[in-house]
Amino acid sequence: MVGLERGTVELEPYRAEWKDRYSEEVDRLQNIAGDRFVDFEHIGSTAIEGIPAKPIIDVMAVVDDLDDAEAFIPVLEEHGYEYRPGDVDGRLFFAKGPRTNRTIYLSIAEHGSSFYNEKIAFREYLREHSDVAERYASLKKRLAERYPENREKYTAAKADFIRDILDRAMNE
Repeated sequence: MVGLERGTVELEPYRAEWKDRYSEEVDRLQNIAGDRFVDFEHIGSTAIEGIPAKPIIDVMAVVDDLDDAEAFIPVLEEHGYEYRPGDVDGRLFFAKGPRTNRTIYLSIAEHGSSFYNEKIAFREYLREHSDVAERYASLKKRLAERYPENREKYTAAKADFIRDILDRAMNE
């Protein structure tokens, strides 16, 4: 299953099908965008085998220039992506699916930007350090139980752990 109501927190055990859903979405984006995206990355917990995750596929589309990518917002909106401006510096962010069943998060970022580097470093660190991934999974489960209807609090409560991992990952 893929999809979750906006603002809620519900984790599912890792599913191999998430890789397939990521690949399908990349194919759709390539058909929509042609060569405007220079690369794609599967990010977030659905990209880390063994980690429970909110069942929303996180896709990062990589561009050469984020300012140029803004012209592409209307095209993505025509294809079902809701543009959500201003939440994180260094990316354009879109959600796909109705608010009652978000299925895809799309972040557009420049290769080598802070956003790009942090997402890749975090993903790779957890893939390479199963003990840390297990601690992260445990934290996510506890917080999901505590904040099932408040994604902002859930996300904020993970922030220190994530920052610690990023510090380690970026300094290796």
